[in-house]
Amino acid sequence: MIDARSFLYVPAVKPALFDKAASGPADAIILDLEDAVPLQHKETARRDVAAWLDDRTGGTAQVWVRVSPDFLDADLDVAVHPSVTGIVVAKCSQDGLERTADEISDRGTATLVVGLIETAYALRHLDRLAAVPGVATFGIGEVDLLADLRITRSTGTQHVVDALRLDVVIGCAAAGLAAPIAPTSTNFRDLDEFARTTAAFVELGFRARTAVHPGQVPVINDALTPSDDQLDVARRLVDLFDRAAGGPTVDDDGRFVDEAVVRGARELLARAHRPA
Repeated sequence: MIDARSFLYVPAVKPALFDKAASGPADAIILDLEDAVPLQHKETARRDVAAWLDDRTGGTAQVWVRVSPDFLDADLDVAVHPSVTGIVVAKCSQDGLERTADEISDRGTATLVVGLIETAYALRHLDRLAAVPGVATFGIGEVDLLADLRITRSTGTQHVVDALRLDVVIGCAAAGLAAPIAPTSTNFRDLDEFARTTAAFVELGFRARTAVHPGQVPVINDALTPSDDQLDVARRLVDLFDRAAGGPTVDDDGRFVDEAVVRGARELLARAHRPA
C-alpha cells in the first residue's frame, strides 16, 4: 500500500542532506542512485547510502531508493534493506522488476516496488509489469517517455501528454494497484504553477507526486490532503447511504446517491488518514 503523498528526491551523492530530508515535511524521501549520480561516483554513493541506512536514527519520512537498470544488481544490494520502505525501479522492464522482486524475496523483506514508466514498451505492456509480485504501483518519467515516443512537449501536445498519463492511471486501476505517482516539475521556483498542475494530477487520478526541491513538498501535501469541507460532505454521503441500507437515496442537494458516488467518498475519507 502506498500511503505517502509526497516523495522528495535526494541525490545519493549528497549524504549530508539525508538526515535533513528525512526530518522534513516530505512523507517519503527517495535516495536517488540513478540520474543524480555520475558514473565515477556510483560506488561512493552506494557506500554512503548503505552506511546511512545502517545507522539512521532520526526522521519520520519513509525511505525509498531509486535504482538504475544499468547497475541493478549493485544498486539492489544496497536498496533492499530493512530500513527501506520501497524501491523505485527506473526505466522499468519486466526483467528489471522480476529481478528486484527476486532479490526482495531472497532477503525476506517487505519492500514495496514502484516502476517508472519511461519507455513506449513499458507503457504498452503495463499489464504484464503490474503482474510482477511486489509491484505496488507505477510512476512516470515523462522526459524519458516523451523522448522515446519522439513527442515534443508543447502547448500543442499537452492533450497527448495528458492521454499518456491517463493510460497509466487506467492501467494501475485495471490491475488493482494503488493509484500512480505523478511526475515532478524541475521548475521548482514557480510554486503557483506547481500547485495548479498538482491539483490537475489529483483530478486525473494520481494520489501522490514526486518533488525535486523541498519547497515543492508542502504544495503536494496540501493538494493531496482533503479539506474539512470535503470530508464533511463525504461523511454525510456515507451516512446517508448507510442509513438507506444500500437502497436509493439522495444527498442534501437532491442528487441521487449510489454505490459509485459513495465509493469516491470513502476513498476521500481514506486519504484523510494518510500522513499529515
